[in-house]
This record gives sequence, structure tokens and C-alpha cells, in this order.
Amino acid sequence: MSFNPASDIQDYLVFGEYGEVNPSINDSSTYTFMSPDTMAELFETEIEGCFLYSRHWNPSNKYLSNALSRMEASESAQVMASGMAAISNSLLQLCQAGDEIVASRTIYGGTYAFLKNFLPRLGITTRFVNIHDQDELKAALNDKTRVIYGESISNPLLEVANIPVLSQIARDHGAKLMIDNTFSPLMITPIRHGADITVHSLTKFINGTSDCVAGAVCSAKAFTDALSDVNSGAAMLMGPVLDSFRSASILKNLHSLHIRMRQHSHNALYLAQGLESMGLKVHYPGLPSHRDHELLKQLRNPGYGYGGMLVLDVGEASLANRLMERMQQEKVGYLAVSLGFYKTLFSAPGNSTSSEIPPAERAKMGLSDGMIRMSVGLDHDIERTLQRLSIGLNDVGLG
Repeated sequence: MSFNPASDIQDYLVFGEYGEVNPSINDSSTYTFMSPDTMAELFETEIEGCFLYSRHWNPSNKYLSNALSRMEASESAQVMASGMAAISNSLLQLCQAGDEIVASRTIYGGTYAFLKNFLPRLGITTRFVNIHDQDELKAALNDKTRVIYGESISNPLLEVANIPVLSQIARDHGAKLMIDNTFSPLMITPIRHGADITVHSLTKFINGTSDCVAGAVCSAKAFTDALSDVNSGAAMLMGPVLDSFRSASILKNLHSLHIRMRQHSHNALYLAQGLESMGLKVHYPGLPSHRDHELLKQLRNPGYGYGGMLVLDVGEASLANRLMERMQQEKVGYLAVSLGFYKTLFSAPGNSTSSEIPPAERAKMGLSDGMIRMSVGLDHDIERTLQRLSIGLNDVGLG
């Protein structure tokens, strides 16, 4: 029997999904055409497997986007140069001058600053509410509201959004529900619970090695098509392009995410239980004492625990700073912002990742200056980590 590569290769799947074990990195900014007609068509309509210019799409970004789309159960996805690029481009695609956004009061400081300080320059205003209070949320909505915005697990207070309820409220008012799922990849799938758009900072858990900055938007294909429209797409016209080498490295790291999330969650729960048993104030949704514990049990996908983030509140900024210095000296982890690294990272959000939020607003959120946000690492011996942490606690008078 003869073998005709042109006609038979797809049927026999000789080369697998990509050909290589890992897809080749596509190191081109532009692509060649045999026909001017095809080039003209591609400016108007996406042609699967055909590329024009890397600000539009390139194969490496497409591979990663497709993988993220499958992970988030969305029709489509688009990767971008940062999590803030994913958030800002999505909101700018959805809103124009005169529109309003209703956002959770408890969100990442950079997102808060974009909503509070930047968007009003474009005539877009935001009402910040306690999204756990349905009456307060509904009262903030009006015929100008285009988006309800929240975080599946909030930064830094680790509050859990009731996504099905938020989705119904958004639909009743003709708005889109946009959820930042950075803290809970694989644990929660917002689109399955009714979210319209899920955004990620890929920098964090999804990449997991703290060596790049990247973001993603997962949504219906109509929305990613709108983002990429050559005439009016926010992502197309503002150009937050992710480098193809970074796309390739993130895709490789994505393959181990399920293993890493289980270990992050296992270790965080162990530390949270240990710290709570010492009588300390701990925010961790895996603890029955957390107000959203039962909600997260309903929303989460089985097998990934309750997440790798926990918050220890020691009451005062000076005490938090002393404890973090001792934690670093005892090799609990590193004093650093960001999260999702293999080592534990910790910082005081009031003076770092939430510093854009005014003190009065932080007080409304319940974010004290004595909070320490911990991204718990992949420690093999988490009992030893708790022992080292206990030494630091004893040294500052909290043991």
C-alpha cells in the first residue's frame, strides 16, 4: 500500500499534535503569502492556520491560547503581555465614554488604580461595592452598567465570589460578568458558573517560575474576535503582544500546573491549620472558620484543594515587618511581591500590592496594615517550614 503524505498524513496522525514533543517556537514578526488575495482576506477574517503579523496572531501564542481556552472551558482565549493588559484591554473593549462598571471593593491594587484613577479620564466610571451584599450590588447597577467585575478569590483578603449569583444579576441587568481567576487556576472554572470573561495573570501560578510577565483573556470567540479586530479591537490597536518565546515557556509550565496546584494547596492548608491552632488570625478559605469555606466547596473543582494563598494578620505594620524579616532569616521563603513561585513569597499588601488603594478604602475592605500575604511554595517538608515559621513568631512575641 502506497503512502501519500499530502492526503494521508492527517488520517494516520503520523506526527501527533504538533510534530515535535513541544511545538516549535515561531520566531517571526511577519509571514509570507503566495497570493495577494489571501493576504487581503486575512485582514478581514481570521483564517485558521494562516498568519499575517504577530501583533495579530502567531503560532506560539495560538498554541498557548488554545490550551488556556480548554483549561477555562471557554470558546476562545487570547494571551497578552501582562495580566493588567488582559484586564485593561477587555474593559476598554466592553466600555466607552459614559459607561459604568460595578466592581468588588476587594481587588488587586493595580486593577483598583486602573478603575479608579485611569478610566475616568476616558469618561468611564466605577462604583466599588461589597459584592457579597446583593442589595448593595443591585443598588449600584443602572442602565449605564456594562460590566460587573470581581475576583474568584480576592487579592489579598481571599474572599470567594459567588459567581453563579453574580452571573444571574449581571444577566438580569444586561451586563457582562468579568472574573479574575489568577489565584485559583484549575480550582475554579468561572465560565462554567456563568462568567462571561475570565482573565488571568499568567505570571503567577500558571507559569509558576517567576521569570516572565504575561496575561490571558478567556471568553466567547466573538469577544476575542472583537479584541483582535483590525479597525476597532483594543488588543489589536494597543498591541499588548506576548513574546513567542515566553508563550512557549508558559505552555511547557502549564503541563505541570495540576501537580503544582495540589501541592501549593496542601502546604497552604497545613500552615493555615497550624497558625490557627496557635490562636493567630488567619484568612484561608480551606479553614471551616473562613466565611466563604462552604461556598468554595460548592464552586471548586475536586482534587485541587483550596489554593496556595493565605493571609496572616498580626495587627500592626511594625510587627508584620519584624516577622517577615525573621521569616526570611529562618528560610521560610522570600520577602517579595507576586505569587505562584516554588518558594514561599510573602509581603504586607497594605504597603505593596494594595498600596494604590487609599487607607480609608482599605479600612472599608478590612485590609489591615498588619496583614502578611503568603504565597505558599512547593516545600517537600512543610512540617519543617511550620517549625521555622514558629521560631520567627516566638522571636517577635507571637508564638
